[in-house]
Amino acid sequence: MILTRGARVTGAVLCAVLALMAAGWIVRDVNAADGIGQLGERWAGFYDARFTMPPTTSAYDPVLLVVYAAAAVAALRSSVAAGALVAVGVVTIGVRLPGLWNIGEARMDARFSDDLRTRALIGAFVALAAGIALVITAGAGRRPVRDHAERPPARPGTGAGVIVLLGLGAAAVVTIGWEVRQAVRGPDVYPDWYLGGDRIFQPLTDPPPGWFSVLLALLCLFAAVSAVARGAHARPFGLIAAGLVLLEGVLSVIRTVHYDLLRHFPDLPVENELLVLTGFFQVFAGAVTLLAAALPGRAAPAPAQGFGPGYGPWPGPFGPPPPSQPPPGW
Repeated sequence: MILTRGARVTGAVLCAVLALMAAGWIVRDVNAADGIGQLGERWAGFYDARFTMPPTTSAYDPVLLVVYAAAAVAALRSSVAAGALVAVGVVTIGVRLPGLWNIGEARMDARFSDDLRTRALIGAFVALAAGIALVITAGAGRRPVRDHAERPPARPGTGAGVIVLLGLGAAAVVTIGWEVRQAVRGPDVYPDWYLGGDRIFQPLTDPPPGWFSVLLALLCLFAAVSAVARGAHARPFGLIAAGLVLLEGVLSVIRTVHYDLLRHFPDLPVENELLVLTGFFQVFAGAVTLLAAALPGRAAPAPAQGFGPGYGPWPGPFGPPPPSQPPPGW
C-alpha cells in the first residue's frame, strides 16, 4: 500500500505546521536566554545552569524539529510515507498530550506570563489535532500499488531487523530499569514524575520526565518488534526511536565530560558508574540502530497487471490473442 497524491500533500503540510511550531518555541528560548550557550546548558541538564527566563523547550524539541522536516520530505517522496506519517503522529500525540493538564496549572503562573501560557495551550491543541490528522491521513489515503513504476514500501532487511531488535530492545530494557530504580529511590516524587506537578521541573511545552521515559521505552519496543517482523512501518518508528535514544546518550556523555566523571570513575558510587556507562551505551545503541533502520531492505514486488495467470497483458502464457473475425455479413 502507498499513499495517494492528496494524502502525501496533506501529510507534508501538517508536518510543516508542526515544524514551524517547534521552531517558534526554540527561537523564543534562544531570545530569552543570555546567549545560546546558556540555553545549551539547560538543554544538557547541567545542575548549575542558569537561565534568564524559564525555558519552554528541552533538548528533544530540536530533534522533533528535524523529525518533522524529514517527515515532510518523506511524505512527498518516500515509499514509506504512510509509516512516517503514522510514526510522527503517534510521537506528537504522546509528547504534547500532557500539556493539556500541565500548562494551565497554578505552578506555571509564577514562571510564565498569561500570554505565553495561552499560546502554549493553543499550540498543544493544534499539535494534538495535527498528530491525529496525520494518523487519519495515513490510514485514509492508502491505495494499492498499481504498476511497476510505483515503489512499494521498503521493509527492513533481515540483518537490519535483528540489529534494530537488539539495539532498541536493549535500550528499552535499560530505560525501564532506570525507571524502576527511580521508583525505589525517590517514591516521594510520584505521581508528579509521570503526570507533572510541583515536585519536578519541566519546560512549559514538554512532558514530565517519567512520561517521556515511558513513551521512549514503548517506542523502542514497538520498533524492535516491528523490525524483526519486517513491518512496513518499522523503519520510520525505528529511526525516531533510535534518534531519541542517541540524543539521551549524547546528553549523558556531555554531562559526564562537563563534571569530569571519567577521571574520577573508580571513585564513584556503583549507581553513578552505571549511569555513566548507560550514556555511552545509549550513544552506541542509538547510532548503530539509526544506521540499520536507515538502510532499506528489498521492497515487496509490485502486483502484476491483469486478473491473474493468463489474463495479463499479451503476450500471455497462452500465446497472442486470435485475430478478430468480422461478424457475418460484413
